[in-house]
Amino acid sequence: MSETAEKSLKLALPKGSLQEPTLELFEKAGFNIYVSSRGYRPSSDDTDLDLFLIRAQEIGRYIGQGFIDCGITGLDWASEAGSDLVDLAELPYSRATVRPTRWVLVVPEDSPIQKPEDLEGKRIATEGVGITQRYLAEKGIKADVEFSWGATEVKVPDLVDAIVDVTETGSSIKANKLRIVDTLLTSFPHFYASPAAAADEWKREKMDRICMMLKAALDARDKVGLKMNLPADRLDAMLERLPSLRRPTVSQLAEDGWVAVEVVIEEKVVRHLIPELKQLGAEGIIEYPLNKLVP
Repeated sequence: MSETAEKSLKLALPKGSLQEPTLELFEKAGFNIYVSSRGYRPSSDDTDLDLFLIRAQEIGRYIGQGFIDCGITGLDWASEAGSDLVDLAELPYSRATVRPTRWVLVVPEDSPIQKPEDLEGKRIATEGVGITQRYLAEKGIKADVEFSWGATEVKVPDLVDAIVDVTETGSSIKANKLRIVDTLLTSFPHFYASPAAAADEWKREKMDRICMMLKAALDARDKVGLKMNLPADRLDAMLERLPSLRRPTVSQLAEDGWVAVEVVIEEKVVRHLIPELKQLGAEGIIEYPLNKLVP
């Protein structure tokens, strides 16, 4: 085996609705990934990575079978696959929002089904058959669960009594005049590895480094850095108003009576904070974006 082959990590990225958010996250973490319009084998500026673009529903199975070393897929699809996976990191991002994906039990607005127990003897359509069956078993409910290839919401009430579907905001459910009865599972993407890859020293270190950079990129999301010069006698007043991530860095300036302050804060508070800092006498206030934040 060549040296190049020995130092290769087979990494699966989710194709579909999570694809673009995942590629953006990797870019922010420092990994440039290139996907052709029809390609399922992306390339990267990290030559250690052997990349695959696979549907999220299948990634857990391929990792569990050992064909892929590691990959990103939702907790929901990993649970559905039922494979032996090593969970290295939760990555709290999603398709359209920062909210997790929810698997919800849904019925028509006028359905007599008001609680999960009302599903006894009913028919349910879903893409997450395993998730639904485990949910019913935990509650001691017997119902027929059938696999749905998509457009699940159109099947109630004519074909089935209820559906279990995925949502982030619930807007499409309301638009289709449906009602949520219960939430079965809440899911963010996770970084999973096969037991063999996790036991390999080089692969485990490589995966841990990737996870650290991905989490650092997520931790920097919606945060910015602020730099400013401030009269030293106003420092305590500023600290009382500063919703900082951690204690700010304060340095003495060459000019007596002045300090330089640098801090990381939530971007949403900046528009309120900068005018207050200016009132305190701050000068040379600079706001700058963050790509990564390592605690």
